[in-house]
Amino acid sequence: MRIVIAEDDALLREGMAALLRDEGFEIVAAVGEADALVEAVAEHGPDLAVIDVRMPPTHTDEGIRAAARARRVRADLPVLVLSAYVERSFATELMRTGTSGIGYLLKERVGRVEQFLDTLRRVADGQTAIDPEVVAQLFARRSADDVLSRLSPRERDVLALMAEGLGNGAIAERMTVTDGAVHKHIRSIFGKLGLAPDDRSDRRVAAVLRYLDATAR
Repeated sequence: MRIVIAEDDALLREGMAALLRDEGFEIVAAVGEADALVEAVAEHGPDLAVIDVRMPPTHTDEGIRAAARARRVRADLPVLVLSAYVERSFATELMRTGTSGIGYLLKERVGRVEQFLDTLRRVADGQTAIDPEVVAQLFARRSADDVLSRLSPRERDVLALMAEGLGNGAIAERMTVTDGAVHKHIRSIFGKLGLAPDDRSDRRVAAVLRYLDATAR
């Protein structure tokens, strides 16, 4: 797998590059600015980009905007965005750049190598992965009158795991239920959120976006 890294902290940037090389990945570019990331994507056509949320010059949301630009340069480029803190609005903005190959992870997870690599591989495979801590904080802010109040507690648990990017089998294993039970919960979630079958959209991603919108207010 060919990877571009965009991180303005040189120590973290080189540390991630060394870690990923040791795991057999090819680092085609490691840059410290958003513009350099977009240029590297255009030049190398990588399989994945790992991007810091806050980069020069303003250290606000350059990483999110760079991810969107990079995905316009290389359609549906899988991107894993790293953040030092839980920033709910950024998770929502990132999800709006596409319906597959999106990850939002706290930087502290990089030190948990297996978890970091698992998330990286899932994003590269086209899945959506939101950091569990982001999911937990979003649910903690849920108001009684938002759209999620339509869901049962069990359905909210399933939706939270969907937001982390887990598939049906992994959700069933985490919740100690059958695959059939998970499928039933997900079908009910789609119904309660008004997500009818539509070939133009991914209902799992649409459900997570609805969830992020409702909890980021």
